[in-house]
Amino acid sequence: MEGVSSVRIRCDTLIVMFGRLSVCFVIVGSIVLVSAPYDLCAQEIHEDVSEVVQAKVLRVVSSDTRLIPGTDTSHKYQTIEAEIREGVRTGTLITVQNDFLALQRDDLFFVIRYEHVGGEETYSVQDVDRRASLVWLLVGFVAVIVLCGGWYGVRSLVALGTSLLVLGYVLVPGLLAGWDPLLACVGVAALILAGAIFITHGFNRESFIAFSGTLLAVVGTLLLARWSVFFTALSGFAADESVYLNFNSRGSLDLIGLLIGGIVIGALGVLDDIAITQVAVVRELLGSAPEESRRQVFVRAMRIGREHVGAVVNTLALAYVGAALPLVLLMHTSPMSGRSLFNMELFATELVRTIVGSFGIVLAVPIVTLLAVRFLHREEEGGIGKNMLHSHHH
Repeated sequence: MEGVSSVRIRCDTLIVMFGRLSVCFVIVGSIVLVSAPYDLCAQEIHEDVSEVVQAKVLRVVSSDTRLIPGTDTSHKYQTIEAEIREGVRTGTLITVQNDFLALQRDDLFFVIRYEHVGGEETYSVQDVDRRASLVWLLVGFVAVIVLCGGWYGVRSLVALGTSLLVLGYVLVPGLLAGWDPLLACVGVAALILAGAIFITHGFNRESFIAFSGTLLAVVGTLLLARWSVFFTALSGFAADESVYLNFNSRGSLDLIGLLIGGIVIGALGVLDDIAITQVAVVRELLGSAPEESRRQVFVRAMRIGREHVGAVVNTLALAYVGAALPLVLLMHTSPMSGRSLFNMELFATELVRTIVGSFGIVLAVPIVTLLAVRFLHREEEGGIGKNMLHSHHH
């Protein structure tokens, strides 16, 4: 009996060490890559763009509504007098034509300063300066998470921040530097899952099971995404940003690989939720009915998992539809036939994204449930599993 206990203790020690090493690797890798120079892969879209700077509206000189040339659609045009507030032309007064969005006096916005070959300078409105509003919205979000979630909420925010660091300072520079999109996205997915699960839920057997099951589901999702993209002959050029990126990188990026990797990354958050929930369900079933067999626990947990899958798949589909709502409206008002619209790559890409993401969710439920029943049930039989499962602090 002592030998069995020592084996279990060694196993749990290895699990904790694995979790800690995973998180440390995420953090250290992110910190190292933060200091990596970006000029090795950064390229300019317009060679005559000098800078993008903030400006302040001093007054609206004129404002009227005109038809967009070549169309019967009206739009608001303004002539604005503004003051540049940063950059090499700080304090300079400019007059700029604005057909982007309606601005008012004292509004802050960004202008693009073009410096042409002959020394001539022109300006155009890029966007309104909404940074202060975004910061206040972010502060409100953090406050609500901390107040409602307590220490657990704080840990979830740290995990979210780590995920964003990995995406911004590992995946993006790596892809621009020429990494293989599929391998890069799978590796980054593993780092994000390690950070999200172990930071938020602690270093314990439950977290390890959730991480392992989710990673297996990610691999399955990747394989289906790759097959689906090639089966439906998607090119990766459905969105305008893909076209601009292709020109900006001089055609050096694998846009099909980026599309496949993006599908996998987009499903990570939902897969994480499914995995943690299923492990928690199995744990509670084991605690409330330790006399049941593994098969009985698996069947009961899968029954709950199916209901969760139904709700989450619906959530995933609605999230994609919501993000592409302008596209849906555009297609509804298009003179093209329904058959032609269904065949458009823009529509097909979103459909493939939804189907593959849903497949990953469905796949994660039996995998994670099976792993949880297999390993957690063994500990319950030994009489020490329940204490070990709650060894981390919330």
